[in-house]
Amino acid sequence: MVDPGIGVLDQLQATLREHRLKPAAVLLTHGHLDHVFSVTPVCTSGDDGELPAYIHGDDRYRLHDPVELLEPQLRAALQAQFPGPWREPSDVQMLRDHEHLDLAGLGVDVLHAPGHTEGSAMFGLTGVPDGVAVDASRTMLSGDVLFAGSIGRTDLPGGDHQAMQRSLRDVVLPLADDTLVLPGHGPATTMARERATNPYLQGLS
Repeated sequence: MVDPGIGVLDQLQATLREHRLKPAAVLLTHGHLDHVFSVTPVCTSGDDGELPAYIHGDDRYRLHDPVELLEPQLRAALQAQFPGPWREPSDVQMLRDHEHLDLAGLGVDVLHAPGHTEGSAMFGLTGVPDGVAVDASRTMLSGDVLFAGSIGRTDLPGGDHQAMQRSLRDVVLPLADDTLVLPGHGPATTMARERATNPYLQGLS
């Protein structure tokens, strides 16, 4: 599972029951609260012990208490809506750039792409999900690095515009055109479409 955020547990459990699936691990593209809010409940929901949570080492500190890293006004609103102390997963595995993981029969390639946060990462898999009608040979879970027609913001704590520019140039642009991109927010896209139309990729070389 990737980036279990706020309010996902009921739908997630229903999907797992419907398809008779058992989670093997949780992958986190970065440590912002909207991507990690449910990581500990998900990691402790299995019958075979706690699942590992994988995050790039540069964002590891964010799992200590991502609520405390929010701006004060947003933190107060969130704490009022979701009371209770934060608890990080007990099994956190730190990822490295270009690391390859074998999880539940899937090969996952880790690409470190800082800019949105220090430890932002994308996860690449061979093939595309069943039922996706797109001519692609690879899937990239891009988190908040690349969106359809946009990119992740860099003005939050830990963001870095210059690092994002380097990630877009050195990590994103080399991806093959026939890559299906599944962003952390918004609709799916392809690298061919983004290379041709995304204004944030224009002029990078």
